[in-house]
Amino acid sequence: MTTKNLLVELFVEELPPKALKKLGEAFATVLADSLKAQGLVAADAAVTHFASPRRLAVHVAAVAPQAADKAVSQKLMPVAVGLDASGNATPALLKKLQALGADASAVPALKRAMDGKAEALFYDSMVKGATLGDGLQKALLETIAKLPIPKVMSYQLQSGCELPGWTSVSFVRPAHGLVALHGSDVVPVQALGLQSGKRTEGHRFEAAVSPVVIADADAYAATLAKDGAVIASFAERRAEIVRQLDAAAAQVGGGCKPIEDDALLDEVTALVERPNVLICEFEAQFLEVPQECLILTMKANQKYFPLLDAAGKLTNKFLVVSNIKPDDASFVIGGNERVVRPRLADAKFFFDQDRKKTLASRVDGLGKVVYHNKLGTQGERMERVRAIAKWVAERIGAEPALADRAAVLAKADLLTDMVGEFPELQGVMGGYYARHDGEDESVAEAIEDQYLLQRDHTAAVNLVSFALDIADRVETLVGIWGIGLKPTGEKDPFALRRHALTLGNRFELLGLATFLDVGQMRLHLAELLDFAQQQFPPELLSSDTVSGLSEFIYDRYQNRLVANGLYRLEVVDAVVSTRPPLHDIVPRIQAVKVFAALPEAPALAAANKRISNILKKTDDVDAHVSEVLLQEAAEKALFAAMQTVLPQAQSQWQAGDYTASLQSLAALRAPVDAFFEDVMVNAEQMDLRLNRLGLLKSLHVAMNRVADLSKLAA
Repeated sequence: MTTKNLLVELFVEELPPKALKKLGEAFATVLADSLKAQGLVAADAAVTHFASPRRLAVHVAAVAPQAADKAVSQKLMPVAVGLDASGNATPALLKKLQALGADASAVPALKRAMDGKAEALFYDSMVKGATLGDGLQKALLETIAKLPIPKVMSYQLQSGCELPGWTSVSFVRPAHGLVALHGSDVVPVQALGLQSGKRTEGHRFEAAVSPVVIADADAYAATLAKDGAVIASFAERRAEIVRQLDAAAAQVGGGCKPIEDDALLDEVTALVERPNVLICEFEAQFLEVPQECLILTMKANQKYFPLLDAAGKLTNKFLVVSNIKPDDASFVIGGNERVVRPRLADAKFFFDQDRKKTLASRVDGLGKVVYHNKLGTQGERMERVRAIAKWVAERIGAEPALADRAAVLAKADLLTDMVGEFPELQGVMGGYYARHDGEDESVAEAIEDQYLLQRDHTAAVNLVSFALDIADRVETLVGIWGIGLKPTGEKDPFALRRHALTLGNRFELLGLATFLDVGQMRLHLAELLDFAQQQFPPELLSSDTVSGLSEFIYDRYQNRLVANGLYRLEVVDAVVSTRPPLHDIVPRIQAVKVFAALPEAPALAAANKRISNILKKTDDVDAHVSEVLLQEAAEKALFAAMQTVLPQAQSQWQAGDYTASLQSLAALRAPVDAFFEDVMVNAEQMDLRLNRLGLLKSLHVAMNRVADLSKLAA
């Protein structure tokens, strides 16, 4: 049976730009999968999707006009129901066969097979393969029903229905055309009140002809480009925009580059059918405003691409992706420049007005802003963060007075005009205003850093920023968790998962940073959570807040360490299961990773697991050994080896050299193996048994000081 390529296009009014990419991919995928499921297309057939502001389309290679017939074995009923005592068909069986298009003559050919505990009758038949017309009709309706439409729109059909002007259909936008071509042949299908054909529309203003006639499925993209002035492929249109943006930036010169923003690029790609990038500019005086404000207003409100110079500073040039390509683009350029000017003027006005009042003068106003009806105002929250920030600062070597000042001013920019207009700039504007007010640079940077989750603190570290960031996140975690608003399923409206993960990352950086001596780090999660809970009114938070949050934070942090692919699950679990200080986890993991590669590691891990199982079966055992009670040569040898190895391993552990500590323990492999080979731990004589258990307990404590090595056992 000869196959041909298939093209299906749904022509609609302008689709929502932020949803277009997903809509295009889903339209192609669901329709092709349905055709494959019906046997009309091979499983590995090439599928190409198209999506422009006014169309969703898919090209599927090698589609058959009819699917192959299939042999089907259908269960009818239990033998006891279908045949009487003489083996003749019962009325129930005959009725069932009639419904399947067969009669009594099919009874002798029925097969018997066990179905569970009873024998059943099965009818074998050939099912005729679906025709392309029927199969595509089914696939098209299924695709429309399954599209990830953000918001459905209902509208009335004006033709192709029983009651024009009254019959309603629902879709993402009103649909006006349907193309379905198998090679050059139209496949007769219907959807949304439309009958398929081979005509579509091109660009609203620049199409060479209207309508655009698609000769065959393979000519779709080329015909639309030539006659319709439309680049149908989302990916090709996006690549063309990138090419033109880079070319325009090179034309401006000076090492300029358009700002990188994939979300903006996708949205602009969804707004134009044939992109034309133009260079525009605004008055240089607006560059006095922080560039974050100008960039945000140009991107969010106008969908422009600001140009940055070689140093990453904003220039007064920007790029516009136009949907038309006139001979004289000056009117388009001038229009965009006029549109952006009031936006920039507003930003400058807000910036100038905000600086007339200091951040400190706005702090009292936080007492009038509700944070949460159970947790009080932003002013009350600020006081809690202040206390926590000072407490944290004292334990990580930051200046408590500066941490306190940063906490006082941290949320004051919420009351500025700029942040009121652009909430995305909270923190960023606080940093600018703090510098303008003459605040300490570490305070300004700490205010600015609050929302910059990806900031690299390893190059230039500001401990005040760390103190504020940790305090702010912990206050949120303890307060929101404590009043019962824990994350459930996919719901996490207060971003507690993100706060927990970021908190773990902060501890990690503090633990790895060379600027912080081991003895300086006195910040521990349980104490931090407990102190934070004390800042809330008594009886407000649940009694299990600290314990529940601690487990939540450790679990989130462990998942992150495993997900990044740097460490194996068992290595991470060996460390995290012992609940060490958060800042100590990564150094311990790195040490265990080295230890796990040693030839002695498997045997020691297995021995540790065996010791753990033995100790679990006994009551509390003291890690005490009487040398007088050591009788067997193997236990004496193990005790002697421990006397040499354990002090060395402990000294290395106390110095923070976890790798060396574990490597020292590797020397115990031989005596440990010999002990389990030759010594009966559960001796009948009680004092011998307790002494041997004490020996194992001493060994167990030493072996699990860095991590639970039993987790490494196979």
